[in-house]
This record gives sequence, structure tokens and C-alpha cells, in this order.
Amino acid sequence: MTIWRFADRLEPIAPAARLTLGEGNTPLVRSTRLGPSLGLSNLFFKLEISNPTASYKDRFAAAAISHMVAAGQTRCVATSSGNTGSSLAAYCALAQIECLIAIVEGAPLGKLQQMLAYGAKLFRIRGFGLDPQLTKDAFTTVKELGAQPGSATQVSSYTVSPLGMSGVKSLSYELAEQAEKIDHVFCPAGGGGMALAVARGFADLVQLGKIARSPRVEVVQPAGNDTIATPLRRGDATAREVSCTSRVSGLQVPNVMDGDLVVTECRACGGTGHAVSDEAVWETQARLAREEGIFCEPAGATSVTGLIQAAREGLLDPAATIVCCVTGSGFKDPPSVERMLAGTSCPLISLDEFREVSRAR
Repeated sequence: MTIWRFADRLEPIAPAARLTLGEGNTPLVRSTRLGPSLGLSNLFFKLEISNPTASYKDRFAAAAISHMVAAGQTRCVATSSGNTGSSLAAYCALAQIECLIAIVEGAPLGKLQQMLAYGAKLFRIRGFGLDPQLTKDAFTTVKELGAQPGSATQVSSYTVSPLGMSGVKSLSYELAEQAEKIDHVFCPAGGGGMALAVARGFADLVQLGKIARSPRVEVVQPAGNDTIATPLRRGDATAREVSCTSRVSGLQVPNVMDGDLVVTECRACGGTGHAVSDEAVWETQARLAREEGIFCEPAGATSVTGLIQAAREGLLDPAATIVCCVTGSGFKDPPSVERMLAGTSCPLISLDEFREVSRAR
């Protein structure tokens, strides 16, 4: 099963143009240790790391590149901090579409290698993803290139690529099938596209009569890239630009992007914002691996970090059904894994030494 089983709820596209690598239908697993430690009896993780390129962005790319195929376009021009680029590169390879990507300065090597393996043409831009004005200029340049005949701009935001973002709504449709009643869905946010798509997906289901009410969509951001979380929490009408200081790859988006829409639509469903420190994100990344068996990158652990903070602040009913979206695999960001493993070792020893050590334990 793929996102296309929900084709009647997504943007219309001819069946012949629909591409798939098996994206979607990702597991929803119950927390065995973290939830109980926080006094939460119904905490679940939506493991988007199970997608073909190991992130939720495959939902976006499957829809985005399929619409390019339908339109007869042959060159994809995109921006990425890593996961969007990997997904677009994979689906462009499937469709044999040229893929040109402007990359943020701090993208991890693992993500760059994945994009290059699929045949994408990459260019890292100094200051992109850190400086708001330069980032805005980079997006403008990419849009200009994507406006050329036969080309299309693909950025995982509704403001740029609404056809592609419709694919992300499939996440909400799946959750409604996997759990009878969900009270909160925690989403990590850079530009806010995922949270917006999830909110809109649940709004669709309410309108269709599939669910009685939408869960509260909770927006979690690194405090060093707090464009949406604090404005949403304190009642502001709009998001804000910042100078990004966060080192969480994938969430370094200092511009508003979908932020204004996120503030409006997530607030409408009862959600709020949670700004968390990079250090707390790294701690959660390690806890997920060691306590839940979930190997994710820092961006994927950010939603869970927001959940932990909200629980400690007393914002959650202990009996509530809560879902945290774990958006990307730990294999995406090797430096973060090295940080997590600081102080550990894997010594090379003889078989006799191994026997002795094993007996001692």
C-alpha cells in the first residue's frame, strides 16, 4: 500500500503518472519505556524512518515528481537541508528527470551522499539555512530557475509546492486508520510544512465525517530556529524571521515559509508550539535508541523532545492518546550519532579475551 490508495483525497492526477517506491503505510508503535516514565499510558511513535529513503519527505516527493511527470516537465530545481533532496533525487531517478538542488551550508555528509548516489546535481550555498536574507535570496533564485520551460521548483512547503505537499496529508489519513482516537500529534518543524499538512489532513477527515474532531497538532522547533513555536504559543497572528543558531539538520529554516498558515491552522485545532534546546534534542535521540530501539536523526527526535517538555510542564492528560512523528533515520546524520556515542568503544580483542570478559559479566 502506498500514498496513492488515498488518491481520491489528494490533488487529482492521472493514474498513469503516479510514481511510487512504496512510500507510506509506516508503522505506529507504542512506547514501552519513555511514555510510562512520563506517566503517559498511550504514547505512540509514527516511524516515518520506514519510508524508502528513510524520511517522511518521500510522501512529498512521490506526489511532487508525479505531478511533474503528468505535466511533461523534465528538470526539478529544489532547495534542501537534506531529506527533501534525498527524496526528490530518488523519485527523479525513478522518473528519469534531471534533479538540481541548492543545499544548505550545514547539510550532513550522509544526506549529501544519498542525493549524489541517486544522480542529483548538488551545490552547497554559503550561509544558506543560517542567514534569513541570504536564504530568502536562495529561494528566489531557485524559483526563477524552476520557472524556465520544462522545469519546476520543488520545495517542501505549501507556499512553493502545494501539489507535492498534498502527499504529506496521507500521514494523517494513515494515523486515523491506525488509532481510533488521537488527542495530540507532535510534529517537528523547520518551515512548518509537515505540521500544516498533518493539520489539513485531519481537517479533511473531519469534513468527510471519518473522525469527529481533529487532534491537536503540536509544533516543535529548535529554540535556535524558533520561527513558529513561540508565536503560536503566545497568541501571535503570524510567524517571524530569525537568524538560525540551531545545529539540528533539517530544521534550519530561518524564514517564515508556511509559518503564518501553521500558526492559524494549528491553533484552530487546539495545538500550540514548543521550543526546545539542541542539547535536549540530542539527549532524546540517544534515549529513543537505548530505551525504545528507534534509531533516528536529531530532527526525528525533535517531536519527542517537545512531548517530553510538554509532559514535564503538565500540559498533557496522562490518559491522552499521543503520537510523535519520527521523521528521519539516524543513518542520515552520522555526526549526530558520533556525538551520541561519545565515550563508548568497540575494542579489538582476541577470542580468549572475549571469553574472559563474557564470563566476568
